[in-house]
Amino acid sequence: MRRELICTAPACPPPLRVREVGMPVPGRGDVLVRVSATSINPIDFKRAGGYGQRLLKLKGAGRFPLVLGNDFAGHVEALGADVTDFAVGQPVFGLVGTGKQGGAHASHLVVPQAQLLHAAPGAEAAALAVLPYSFTTMWLALRGAGLTPATAAGKRVLVHGAAGALGRLALATLSAWGHEITALCAIGTSDACRALGAQETVERSASAIGSLPAGFDAVLNFAHWDDDLALASRLNAHALGHATTVHPLLGNFDRLGWVRGALTSQRDFAAVRSAVRRNAPGARYAWTIFKPDREALEALAAGLGPNRLALPIGLRVPLEQADAAFAHATAGAPGRAVLLP
Repeated sequence: MRRELICTAPACPPPLRVREVGMPVPGRGDVLVRVSATSINPIDFKRAGGYGQRLLKLKGAGRFPLVLGNDFAGHVEALGADVTDFAVGQPVFGLVGTGKQGGAHASHLVVPQAQLLHAAPGAEAAALAVLPYSFTTMWLALRGAGLTPATAAGKRVLVHGAAGALGRLALATLSAWGHEITALCAIGTSDACRALGAQETVERSASAIGSLPAGFDAVLNFAHWDDDLALASRLNAHALGHATTVHPLLGNFDRLGWVRGALTSQRDFAAVRSAVRRNAPGARYAWTIFKPDREALEALAAGLGPNRLALPIGLRVPLEQADAAFAHATAGAPGRAVLLP
């Protein structure tokens, strides 16, 4: 039987329980994974409280009870037809998309082989399970801002929210590519950001963004939507782009409904895009939306060793203690919370 953690209704704290259901069967191109560890990301406790329901229902992912979670690590238990890159018993890690198939907080998952990576022998499952969702989201933001290894030479990047999970992964990735990084970070985190590759750090304050020069080739906002407009003013005339992962798209639809939510989102996007283009006419502006991406997963696998790609873990508990794990995540306690099915 498959054991899965379900959130039975939208609430904070979320009502959680473990239930048993039939074992899933892998289809063509799919792999059945026995999960050893799966993480709780900020989007999970937000969704547990009802965030994003209106839009996510279109993907079959907004109706309760919900199985939350996107990333995991474990071992291959069975193979569907035409799976050629994996074998039973191999250690693996990866992610599942947000959709009607349900999330990763379970003992077993059916995963398309394109969303799965080989794990190095002896690698800790929990350490791998906290990476795929955050790294993929960060990678999509880099792409949205026009940042690649080929654009690295001499380019200055401002990373807002540099001490958070996405920021840490961005610092490690961009520093390995040779970008010059300024980290806008929480108070007391400058040393950690420098250790991850930032050349300059500015700790958050009311005047922090305004104190920065308008000389950046790209901006990444992993922290606060309310700062997006001010951050756009820090781009130089030849900037590549600006991407944000903290846009109000889902929240606008939740609060305002379909028509007003769409109009407000269009207005919010256009306001910052206009500010970006006033400073840098050729720059792109992007709202990052998570989805599985093979290129991102391959970049994660390549960077695990040399690029110092890692996130701290603050709590490891079995599924039956998920209440404690969600409380840890909701409170913003240090380190990711990991469930051990």
